[in-house]
Amino acid sequence: MSFNIGLSGLYAANKQLDVTGNNIANVNTTGFKSSRAEFADVYAGANRLGVGKNQVGNGVRTAAVSQQFAQGDINNTGNVLDMGIQGQGYFVLSDNGSLSYTRAGAFQTNKDNFVVTSDGLRMQGYAADANGNIIKGVMTDLKIDTSALAPKSTTLVDQGINLNSSAADIPLQVSNGATPPVMVPNKPFDPADQTTYTKSFPTKVYDSQGNEHTMEQFYRKTGQNQWTMYTLVDGRNPLDPASTTPLTGTMSFNADGSIKTMATDNTSVPAANWSVTNNTFSLVGWVPAAKNAAGTWAANGSAGNAAGMRLSMNSTTSYSTETARMSQSQDGYATGILSSLSIDSNGVMFASFSNQQSRAIGQVAIASFANEQGLQQVGGTRWKETFASGIPGIDTPKTGTLGSVESNSLEASNVNLTQELVELIKAQSYYQANAKTISTESTIMQTVIQMT
Repeated sequence: MSFNIGLSGLYAANKQLDVTGNNIANVNTTGFKSSRAEFADVYAGANRLGVGKNQVGNGVRTAAVSQQFAQGDINNTGNVLDMGIQGQGYFVLSDNGSLSYTRAGAFQTNKDNFVVTSDGLRMQGYAADANGNIIKGVMTDLKIDTSALAPKSTTLVDQGINLNSSAADIPLQVSNGATPPVMVPNKPFDPADQTTYTKSFPTKVYDSQGNEHTMEQFYRKTGQNQWTMYTLVDGRNPLDPASTTPLTGTMSFNADGSIKTMATDNTSVPAANWSVTNNTFSLVGWVPAAKNAAGTWAANGSAGNAAGMRLSMNSTTSYSTETARMSQSQDGYATGILSSLSIDSNGVMFASFSNQQSRAIGQVAIASFANEQGLQQVGGTRWKETFASGIPGIDTPKTGTLGSVESNSLEASNVNLTQELVELIKAQSYYQANAKTISTESTIMQTVIQMT
């Protein structure tokens, strides 16, 4: 029996050497999880009633090789598609529909711009719609769309302007000094003559093809708490590029500096094209223009937003301080080319474009299991779901107990090299000791044979 006992010990020590050697070999493998050999004693004839109190064991057997799923160090790499999971979870990979799971987040893009591993397995996640809203519920192959971002025509211009209530008046009419006095026009508006207006503010706006235009609003204080606004786009009438006559609107203010009334001058412009609603000027039918080959201003072939362009004055005030624009925003933009990509801790992939726009293009999905020890290793630092592991719970990072995603980083192997070297020495000692058991039994056997 001692031969078998010693031999089982050699097998066990050899198994421990194999496990330790594998751990050491993968000390630099991204996302690798170390293993531990677990052993159990063996008794011949053992049953549920146990064994006799004088029975000697029959050696040792390998009970399991269990993986240790402790967190590995997260190391910065500088590559945006390198991702590490801080906490629980696994990246989900698809090989033509067959799912596997990994902690190794070294991803790249293939020729079709799908996010893949070095083996070509596609990363799974949630897609985004054209507005950057994540579509949850159905996983898909994550893809980085490198096509140009379509332009968007301006629909809203929102400005926070203060018009100085103490500014000098530039009345629209003045007395001619006759007796009796007759009111005559005073300094007709001229964008080239700064004495005909108090202040101007330019704003970039965009047409349907992404062409940039400059809308300029000229403000003229015509009396106490009374202002007139003149609007031109590229120095032209927004509705007729052949004309330089501006669209005109008026504003009056309350004693506290807030807007009292607003109106548009519809003498030569239909109310359907130039109107006021809720302290917002509405311009419908804008004709974007440019100079043609003959040097004449004409329509450039694009269009303004079909619903019109709104000029919100809700943040406009008239206080006794400098006329100035405190804030400005408009929602149009030109065509954009993908310039950079970033991934936040929730796994949301943000694309930034050359037109200063950015939007979400997808979100990483990660999975967790009730019993990680039940996962089946398939190589390539990947695991497969089994009956023992349970079905995966797949969701977005930082949901429930799922960990966060660290972009520009990779999770290192969790192998403790110092500990493994100690285990190597111990396994060697076990092997030598069990070999000594067999050697001793052989010596005894020779002695018995020589007695006969």
